Amino acid sequence: MVANLLDGIEVQLGVDYLEKKAEFDTMAEKVIYTGPIDAYFDFKLGYLEYRSVRFENELLDKPNFQGNAAVNYTDRETPWTRIIEHKWFEFGKDDQGNDLPKTVISREYSSEWKPGDEPYYPVNDEKNGALYLKYKELADQEGKVIFGGRLGEYKYYDMDAVIASALALCKKEL
Repeated sequence: MVANLLDGIEVQLGVDYLEKKAEFDTMAEKVIYTGPIDAYFDFKLGYLEYRSVRFENELLDKPNFQGNAAVNYTDRETPWTRIIEHKWFEFGKDDQGNDLPKTVISREYSSEWKPGDEPYYPVNDEKNGALYLKYKELADQEGKVIFGGRLGEYKYYDMDAVIASALALCKKEL
């Protein structure tokens, strides 16, 4: 889906927008920024808090571990939050359509975040909500930049909701 959306568009991978912000901003009338809103403003009002995740990968000598791509674990006793079995996304069969004899899983663990770590989820509490609103005021003054996604809007989104939000944003902007 993403490859089709970007077909015919020059894409630069592995580039930090914030490191080359001035240069990139000259290339477009509008910029959609989906990174951390506090990072965009160089943390001048302070750091928002995030949760991060860490992954442990394992190669299993069996063709099937859980029968689908992702299983979420919400019970208190299980130390991980999700297991992803990668083969179910796309590459689980050989050229003849047979199951591959092995599978790779990734266990996802919630972890504390500190500056420099990859932010995954906003911490939705009163303190961070108040700080986000101050950053939102700054963001609203950026006429060229649209802030979106869970980091740009400092909001937890399930995948269906973030897609709906992106489509609504496109409808509004286009």
